[in-house]
Amino acid sequence: MESNVDKESSSIEKVKNFVGNHLNISILGTFLAVLTVCLFTIGSAVEFPESWIIAKPIGKWIGDSVKYVTKEWSWALDGISVTITYILVYIKKGLVFIPWPAAIIGISLVAWRMLNWKNGLFALVSLLIVAMFGLWESAMETLAITGTSVILSISIALPLGIWSAKSDTVDAIMRPILDGMQTMPSFVYLVPVIMFFSLGNVPAVIATIVYAVPPAIRLTNLGIRQVDPEVVEAARSFGTNPVQLLFKVQIPMAVPTIMAGINQTTMMALAMATIAALVGAGGLGLDVWRGLGRQRPGDALMGGIGIVVLAILIDRITQAFAKARQEALKGSL
Repeated sequence: MESNVDKESSSIEKVKNFVGNHLNISILGTFLAVLTVCLFTIGSAVEFPESWIIAKPIGKWIGDSVKYVTKEWSWALDGISVTITYILVYIKKGLVFIPWPAAIIGISLVAWRMLNWKNGLFALVSLLIVAMFGLWESAMETLAITGTSVILSISIALPLGIWSAKSDTVDAIMRPILDGMQTMPSFVYLVPVIMFFSLGNVPAVIATIVYAVPPAIRLTNLGIRQVDPEVVEAARSFGTNPVQLLFKVQIPMAVPTIMAGINQTTMMALAMATIAALVGAGGLGLDVWRGLGRQRPGDALMGGIGIVVLAILIDRITQAFAKARQEALKGSL
């Protein structure tokens, strides 16, 4: 009996290989036939026929659509701009209001407390170097743009991530959208926001949100879905309703995974906030592009060092916080 089964499986494999090989040959033959016909009819022409080009009508349609939206929906666009500007201005004022010695010492103490004395010393020395480069205010503006983007990204990502975790249909819809958002180059996000919001910090924040929000959505969804089913069932057996189950069981147990998503969102927001200097955003990114544009590589390098310092500190501190939450969760179980 086993030999007959083996013979049948080998026969099936042979059929599959035969079909696969002949399919590849058919595709290659079709391509060669089309290539031959093209060479004998239109030669080696590489220009696309002008009568087939539809760039002008599509460009006109897009331009008219943008004008219509900016005119008819100006109240919504103005509301978004005012909200983002309000948050951004107050975060920047708060950061600039703190004296630089207090800020440097405070960040260094946080790094020492959450990590170790080596990271605290690194924070102290590196932030002093940024201040000595004359980039302290630019660094605070970069942090303001990043902070605003992260706050708004989290406020969008957490509800969408929870919704995706609770509904397989929503998850199936969100997955290709998030794949597309993470596949597109970061510069692509700058084009549509310029159309609707012109130049400045507001389009920079919006582009940063769109670029940075997918990891937080994905990992919020993943964290809630990975909660132990036995724990969920035990909570239900004690009479918890869906809201209590979500906020008292699932979200607390998913915090380490959610924090990993917030960490990735923060790092992507910092990277995008630098690129967003191309649309008029301030901060260290503007110092880098200004140095390159004026052919002053030293100025550009100092701005780049400031960005690297902020990235390292933010990454290490947020990771340490996530690790501390995970250890606290393990200790409570």
